[in-house]
Amino acid sequence: MPAAMTRIAICAPSTPFTRDDAARVEALAAAEFPQLDLAFHDQCFQVDGHFAGSDERRLSVFVDCANDPAFHAVWFVRGGYGANRIAQDAMHHLNAHAATKSYLGYSDGGIMLAALYRAGIGQPVHAPMPTDIRRGGGEAAVRRTLAWLAGDCGGQEPSLDDQTPTVAFNLMTLAMLVGTALMPDLSGHVVMVEEVAEHLYAVDRLLFHVTAHLAAVGIAGLRLGRVSDVPENDRPFGSEPLAMVQHWCARTGIPYLGPADIGHDIDNKIVPFGLA
Repeated sequence: MPAAMTRIAICAPSTPFTRDDAARVEALAAAEFPQLDLAFHDQCFQVDGHFAGSDERRLSVFVDCANDPAFHAVWFVRGGYGANRIAQDAMHHLNAHAATKSYLGYSDGGIMLAALYRAGIGQPVHAPMPTDIRRGGGEAAVRRTLAWLAGDCGGQEPSLDDQTPTVAFNLMTLAMLVGTALMPDLSGHVVMVEEVAEHLYAVDRLLFHVTAHLAAVGIAGLRLGRVSDVPENDRPFGSEPLAMVQHWCARTGIPYLGPADIGHDIDNKIVPFGLA
């Protein structure tokens, strides 16, 4: 194998993937990014109820991938639910090799990114995952992460700069993190949030909860990504996500900084945690 080859371990801290979809991602990488070597762990395809294997299995595989000096990055295959059940234990088992890697994902993968960021381990990165290949036009999203892994930063969220540290989370994921042992210190950070498949009243409730916590730690500001696939309620809520986030930012004293180009879609941009 050429010395310049970048090896990417792909594992499933949350829910399982399929071999057919993995083959599509591998084919895309082989055709366009020959400098990348993707290694889908068999655990990605294991099914144990909702999860990609038991808690013990998901934990051990993530730790093995993170600690293996042969890999340069760890890519989460998809979100769903389950990373919170293993993240805290995982931090206690990571070695010096784990600190040299990038970790990429979003949605429920944000749980692992938050835990790593809090622990100061490696480079957490909000980025499209292999599962995005399933979306219409999803090759563009997967290609964006592959390009970033190959050294092309053109797919990063355009508002990033080298002056203010930034993080990006699914809003529900962030709401579940605040107040727990996995929540990193976000003082002085720009926080980007996005949401999918939640009623508008639930989005408002989440913003109420999250902004109270973020205001208390003194974040630099909030940016709103896309709120998509909103279910139809039995009556109109009467307020759209932009108005909601402006309302709660005003109530809590958080600067609202404008939109963020992130979301559960093929246009989801890359956000390295910390400084760009």
